[in-house]
Amino acid sequence: MQERVDKLRGLFPGEGIDSFLVTSPENRFYLTGFTGSSGSVLISEKEIFLVTDFRYAEQAKKQCPHCSIVMARDGIPEALQDLAGKINIRKLGCEGEIITYHQYASLEVKLADCEIKPLYGFMDNLRAVKDPGEIECIARAVDLADRAFSHILPLIKEGVTENYLSLELEFFMRKNGAEGVAFPLIVASGQRSSLPHGTATEKIISHGDLVTMDFGASLAGYNSDMTRTVVVGKADEKQKEIYGIVLEAQLAGIRAVKPGVAASDVDRAARDVIVGYGYGECFGHSTGHGLGLQIHENPRLSAKDNTGLRPGMVVTVEPGIYLPGWGGVRIEDSVLVDSHGARVLSASEKDRLIVCGR
Repeated sequence: MQERVDKLRGLFPGEGIDSFLVTSPENRFYLTGFTGSSGSVLISEKEIFLVTDFRYAEQAKKQCPHCSIVMARDGIPEALQDLAGKINIRKLGCEGEIITYHQYASLEVKLADCEIKPLYGFMDNLRAVKDPGEIECIARAVDLADRAFSHILPLIKEGVTENYLSLELEFFMRKNGAEGVAFPLIVASGQRSSLPHGTATEKIISHGDLVTMDFGASLAGYNSDMTRTVVVGKADEKQKEIYGIVLEAQLAGIRAVKPGVAASDVDRAARDVIVGYGYGECFGHSTGHGLGLQIHENPRLSAKDNTGLRPGMVVTVEPGIYLPGWGGVRIEDSVLVDSHGARVLSASEKDRLIVCGR
């Protein structure tokens, strides 16, 4: 934790601030290890303060021995007001993407002697490169999702519902150590598989249906994210064709993941394959995103993000083709950028369109 705080402080001079206020749960956890639902972190040039309330007094002391714990008896803004006076804060940075107008206005009143400066991308960029401990946590979450996929395959057959499969995936991950699911699980079958974010319904799965499952586990605060598309009973030629194109695009994207390569170039590598087969208009989302404490982090593997990839970043590579009235295919893996290139963390089979329920 101290190394992360030191890196954050090292950015203070360039931003012209002498302290930084953190309110988002992910950034609060990243800098302190605190898992309570209420609290703010104030980092000055010399100290770290965790401001919370009576409900979390004991928890905060156990989880955050490196922090000065401040009990907000009259409210967090009031506690920050007292702290600002005691440690002589003059220029306070805050999370521009997170803070609400109401919170900002309240701080302006309470900290009238301070200049408050919203900063954008400040913590996101700091968190983009994962340390070894974070990579281990993500790898464990990925492994749990892989095991969930192996568990669900024998259960995919005619007559079951999308909701049944979604609940089975969630139950397996929770039973095997997940704190929860990383996001609302996606299970979309038949024509509904053309919905990139088609959450599960009571639709009954039929012979010949494509089934797209996008799911992940949250474990030790970190997330996994994977997608697999299978078919029930028998695959027809068009299903095999579309699956093969998406797989070719995904492998091209993974090969492009290397230190120094722009995130946009990874998107282009995958997208060019799909465009080349004439399905460019059927791939309308980005190729992937960073993964960590949040399911979507920096960098974004999109045409608009020219961030250079660095060792320690974890990204998803997830191209897809979606044909309304027919269905869709998406394949997604979690990928670690290491010093040599890409290391795929996901291990679930994908080199062929798996046929279930035979």
